[in-house]
Amino acid sequence: MEEASRMKKIVTLLGAALLSSSAILAVAPAHAADELTITSWGGSYSESQRKAFYEPFIAAGNKITEAEYNGEIAKVRAMVEAKAVTWDVVDVDTQTALAGCAEGTFETIDWAKLGLDRSKFIGGDVTDCAVPNILYSTVAAYDTTKTKAPANLFEALFDQTKYPGKRALQKSPFVNLEWALMADGVAAGDVYKVLGTEEGVERALKKLDTIKKDVIWWESGAQGPQLLADGQVVFATSWNGRFFSAMKIDKKPFQIIWDYQAPDWDWWAIPKGTPKLDGAYRFISFASDPQRMADQTKWISYGPANKDAAPLVDPTILVDLPSAPDNLKTVFYPDPQFWGDKGDELRERFNAWLAQ
Repeated sequence: MEEASRMKKIVTLLGAALLSSSAILAVAPAHAADELTITSWGGSYSESQRKAFYEPFIAAGNKITEAEYNGEIAKVRAMVEAKAVTWDVVDVDTQTALAGCAEGTFETIDWAKLGLDRSKFIGGDVTDCAVPNILYSTVAAYDTTKTKAPANLFEALFDQTKYPGKRALQKSPFVNLEWALMADGVAAGDVYKVLGTEEGVERALKKLDTIKKDVIWWESGAQGPQLLADGQVVFATSWNGRFFSAMKIDKKPFQIIWDYQAPDWDWWAIPKGTPKLDGAYRFISFASDPQRMADQTKWISYGPANKDAAPLVDPTILVDLPSAPDNLKTVFYPDPQFWGDKGDELRERFNAWLAQ
């Protein structure tokens, strides 16, 4: 659990940074460049990036094409192996950043070329192949007009007697397997010791078997909130920013369950072999400016990774960030190294279980 402990320390640092102020880093002005293709996750998250980063970058004389994916490293890997890279910057999660770095799919980041101080970035020392962008969290939520508040996350997801109906879960083993084990009585501190064994994986899947027939599996982050809004499910999981957008912008009567939230980072990574390497660096430097990172929180409730951005965030938004003290009381920190090492194997196993 060394990696999970380090994540806990880093998230705690983010909470401290939100309460302090410091100098703002200067970012070199953008220059006209060949058109960059920037790939992210779509929905309200990409919209926040469009407002905070893409549109100002374009206004500064650059060109951008947006692409969308569901986080599949296989797509990036195939481009790199074929020496036909068409994505210049990719927004990735931590397990993908670690796996892509280990296998040589992503460029090693030259922080001097970025013109950025690596020590200013929460999580900046986790990998050499990506730049921390935001901190987000996988959470569950419910419609307060239709569902009474559950006692905890595991009651919400697994107690079909008290809460009959469908649940919306991500079509991925990540977090679902950990939550299943904890719901089955495994202590949070022992989750990865158990999940690292064949018996542990079987135990997690057996627990998920108890609700499998009542699960609607989502693949896009916008689907969970939409299924909840449509009344198709009593509880849905997604990333906290997606529920934040539904509540604040679409005025949905949702309540986030912060119990056992599972925080992670997103990162900017550069696929190895892009012919537009200089432009990719220029964009990442531009998007890492503290004020632009703070601006992103106006459209989505993810914590900026640049510590100098924290004092620039509207105080009324801070309470909706994963790092708010009240939201960290029972936080569960996923182990990105575990998923970097075991992710492909567990995804294959999970998909085989889904097909049964």
